[in-house]
Formats: sequence, structure tokens, C-alpha cells
Amino acid sequence: MRYALGVEYDGSEFQGWQRLEKAGAPVLTPTVQSALEAALSTVANLPVDTVCAGRTDAGVHGQCQVVHFDTEAVRAPRGWALGASANLPPAICVRWCQPVADDFNARFSARARRYRYVLVNRAVRPALGRQLLSWERLPLDTEAMHRAAQALLGENDFSAFRTVHCQARHPMRELQSIRITRQGEQVTVEVQANAFLHHMVRNIVGSLLMVGRGEKPEAWIAQLLAGRDRTVAGPTASPQGLVFVGPLYPPEWGLPAEVTLPG
Repeated sequence: MRYALGVEYDGSEFQGWQRLEKAGAPVLTPTVQSALEAALSTVANLPVDTVCAGRTDAGVHGQCQVVHFDTEAVRAPRGWALGASANLPPAICVRWCQPVADDFNARFSARARRYRYVLVNRAVRPALGRQLLSWERLPLDTEAMHRAAQALLGENDFSAFRTVHCQARHPMRELQSIRITRQGEQVTVEVQANAFLHHMVRNIVGSLLMVGRGEKPEAWIAQLLAGRDRTVAGPTASPQGLVFVGPLYPPEWGLPAEVTLPG
């Protein structure tokens, strides 16, 4: 039987999503995947392996990560969700569980993925909610950032915003939307694409911050994209403040509305 889960987590305590292995042996470094699989295996009384919609880096959070797993253990969806959550650390919970067709794949069935980056823009660093917020002390022109970011829309080669450690087969991605807004001291960057390269969102944010501070003109973002040279782009923004909002799937999979494309 195949099940899909919606998983929420605070990534501050983990070395990213992916289970780490060395020479075929598990590494005792805490990751979200290793914690989730241990909890599900306890509920199943059998080993459980999971596949996720999108891997997140150390310190990055998940609002509704979607995973799937196969098991011969017979449990009600509510039992999987509550049982797994009871065996997980406080920083992770399973929000929902439901059976899915055998050909559903949390990674390959997704048509889009969404991230949100939130920072506090003021002279003093944040104390409350600091694990969920980044910080920029210099004033930011968010309207200039938003205008500059629109040059990234469409299917493009995002080599300028790709880490050298990225294992993707090619740098082409379709950026479907990007929006930068301000509410008081809080600046939010919302991005949706068919998929993302390693560090792509954080590298885009790092370059946009240079535009927001007035260090670079708005046209610079388009120049970076066209140049495809990571070495001349902005620095990688910190992981604090980055949340994987979740993937989006076609309606025929029958998943909850928060991870389903509009009909």
C-alpha cells in the first residue's frame, strides 16, 4: 500500500531533509528524513523508506513537505499520522496522511514547488521568531527588488543562481512567479517554479538584496541570468527565514487543497 503524508518541520535542529549515509552505513547526524522514517518504522513495526517532493538544506523549514512511502503494514491513515507524530521530536509533525495510487510519486508527480523567504528589515536583529526570520539591517527598496526579480520569470538557465554542489542534470528551470512584498519591517519573497536547483532560492535572494540596498541596479538581475556565472552573483542568503511552503499536484491525485493546483 502507498501512502502520502503532509509533513511540517522546523529545520533549525536538523542537517537538512535528506538522510545521510557514508560507505553504506547510516550517519548519526539528525535529518528530517531519518527522524520521520524512524517514527514511521515504529508505527509499522517494519522498516519504512520515504520519498519527498523537494529536499531542503540545513536550517530550512517545511510548511507542508509531501512524502510517499510503501508498506505492508495495515494502519488507518489517522493512525499513521498520529502514531508518527507521537514518535517524532517536537520540531516535526505529520499533518495528514492518505492512501494514494501506486503510481503516485511525491517527487515526480509534482508540477510546481513553492518557497517563502521572510526577513526583518531594521537596524536591530530579531529576538522573537528568530529561527524563522532572516535579518537585514540596511534599508531595502522592496519595489526595486520586485521589479528586478521579474526578469527571472519563464524557463531559463539558472546557472548564475546554482551552487557548485548542485547535482541536478541541467540548470534549466521554469520560474512561474516571484513576488517581493513589505508589511512594516517584514519583507517577504514568494517564489514558485516547476523545480529548484540547489541553493537557487537563497542565491536569488542574496542577489536581490544587493539591488534592494542600492548596491546594484535593477537591470543587474537580468544580466546575471544571461551571464550564467555564479561567481559574479550575490552571496547565498542565510537559511533562516526560508520555508518550503510545499509542492503542487494535479487535482486527479485527490490530495488536500493546500498541495493541489487550482482546477
